[in-house]
Amino acid sequence: MKSVKSFAMLVAAALVMNASFAQKMDNTVEVGGAPMYASKNIVQNAINSKDHTTLVAAVKAAGLVETLETPGPFTVFAPTNEAFTMLPKGTLEMLLKPENKPTLTTILTYHVIAGKLDSKELSRLIKAGNGKAELKTVAGGKLWASMNDNKIMLTDEKGGMATVTIPNVYQSNGVIHVIDHVVLPRS
Repeated sequence: MKSVKSFAMLVAAALVMNASFAQKMDNTVEVGGAPMYASKNIVQNAINSKDHTTLVAAVKAAGLVETLETPGPFTVFAPTNEAFTMLPKGTLEMLLKPENKPTLTTILTYHVIAGKLDSKELSRLIKAGNGKAELKTVAGGKLWASMNDNKIMLTDEKGGMATVTIPNVYQSNGVIHVIDHVVLPRS
């Protein structure tokens, strides 16, 4: 009986280790309590993150789901739910109204860069720019990336700042960097 229990515990431990190893092999990063699989696209992963329910709702309201499911590649700076709560009171509710879809779309696409820029590439661009890299967003605006204590920082057109809190969440159609503030284009 003891050997059966020991064998069962050994099998269970092997399965847990194998699942963990499989996650590492798939370049999986956990975001919002869910694994983000490099084999899935941006939307397929984002809908599983408990930290990005507001972003997902906004992407749906803006009609950007199909776009973010295309091959891309895209670099997405993904604000957390907490980042959205830092906006002035009532802003998010106003943006989610159908009549404000163009403004919402502009703000969301301001968080997207065409191409796949992981932290290594962003760091290279920052170094080449003598400490600051200018990034052109899909919305047509500019973001500036810099380093602070080995963390990538973004500065928006209004002077607002965001820190990349989880870099390099690889997707089949690009990469996501989780950020702690919503960045805003010049109005």
